Formats: sequence, C-alpha cells, structure tokens
Amino acid sequence: MRAALIAIALGLVATPASASASPRVFSLDQCADQYVLALSPRDRIVGLSERARNFDSALKAQAAGLPLRRATTESVLAAHPDVVVRDWGGDDWLARSLRRWRIGVVQIDEARDFAGVRTNIRKVAAALDRRAAGEVLIARMNAQLSRAAAGPAGAALYVTPGGDTAGSGTLVDAALRAANVRNLARAPGYSSLSLEQLVAHPPPAMVLGFFKDLSHGTQHWTLAGNARFRSIAASRATASLPGALIGCPVWFAADAAILVAAGRRPS
Repeated sequence: MRAALIAIALGLVATPASASASPRVFSLDQCADQYVLALSPRDRIVGLSERARNFDSALKAQAAGLPLRRATTESVLAAHPDVVVRDWGGDDWLARSLRRWRIGVVQIDEARDFAGVRTNIRKVAAALDRRAAGEVLIARMNAQLSRAAAGPAGAALYVTPGGDTAGSGTLVDAALRAANVRNLARAPGYSSLSLEQLVAHPPPAMVLGFFKDLSHGTQHWTLAGNARFRSIAASRATASLPGALIGCPVWFAADAAILVAAGRRPS
C-alpha cells in the first residue's frame, strides 16, 4: 500500500496545474462540496464526496457528471488535486498525510453566524484563486439578509423531528435573527425539547427544521410521528426549512432566513 501511495504521489508531482489555471480541487464531504461547486470552475473539480448528489445537497444538480470519490488518501492522491477542501470529511490523519504530499488542505470552520460564513467563503475562494467569485457569493448572501430583515418583528421556536432546538451561538439562531424573529429557545447551542412541555405550553409560532427531509419511514419516537405534535405544528408552524439550507455552515442559511421572514407572524 505504501508503494502504491508513493507511485500515485509521484504522478501528482509530475503533473502540476498550469500557472494560469485555477487549482485542481477535491472535496471531502457534502458541506465542502457546496463551496467547491459554487466557487471552482467545473473543469478544475477532480473529486466530490459520495454525498454530493444526495437529496439534501443544495447544489446537487451542479454535481451531475462530476466524479464522486471516497475520502481516503489513495482516492485523493489518484485524483491529483492541488487543493483539498473539507468540513467534517476524512479525519485529521488524512489531512496531515495530504499536507506531507504538499497538497493544500482548506478547513471549513463551524459558522455560528453569517460573519463566520463570510470568513469561510473568503478562505476557500482565496485557496482556489477565485476571490472575485467569493465576493459575488457574499454579495448575494448579504442581499438575501437585507430582504429577510424587512418587516415587523416576530418570535418563534425552532424544532427538529428529533425534538431538538437551536439557541444562541448557532447559525440557525442567526438565520432567525436575520429574519427579525426572536428565538424562543432558552439555552445556548443545541438542546433537546420536551414533548410534554411543547404540548402543555406550545409556542406562539414554530420554525421547523429538516421535516421536509423525512422519509415515509419516520420512526415513532420522533416528534414528527406524534399526533399531538403534528396537530400543534399544523396551526403554529410558520416555515419549514430543508436540510439543504441549514445542514452546513454555508450561505444558504440566508435563503432559510427568507423563508422564515415570509411566514413571520408579528409578535
């Protein structure tokens, strides 16, 4: 195996990208796929994650026809990238291994707000020599946030099918605040909700997350499978956010803010 890696790496060194071309780029996971698909020229993408065409990948249509590869050292070296982009894909050992082969590794950081998303966009755009494209992406996100902020203030509780919510210090909270909606979650970060409390004291409005992604085989223990919760949600849910918009630390959270704003109820 060691010999195979060396042979692959020698091939990598022997075929560098031209000075004028954007780097050849490989994405290790679905969140990194979004950055690579949005920022890199298509012909410079040498690998996307195996989840790039999943239903909850926002840019799945753009991934059609591009190679899907595993997040392994062998797979990456065989694709001859100059830059690898990752959020959670692979592991630290893989990242260190790729750096030893002189391949740039760009780590997407957790974004707790839209400033964090801007930082991630600029980091990846700089690594791909696509700074202008990155600024266009940021300008689009900023315009969406300006649209979402218009209108009267509201209040809502974010709820997932598993009974979780998101408080301060999360990108979901940032999307709610961007839509001029006060987040009714009491605890910071992500926490669990009590079905009994929701039923006894339902919030005035709810924003649902990931409910659009549920299959018909929803397990009975989820909120989505509970008849009492479904009855409350039917009258109080003001928006339903798909995982494609809120599942990764990306600019699509601004699109989620637009959906929240569209259903906002004045408080």
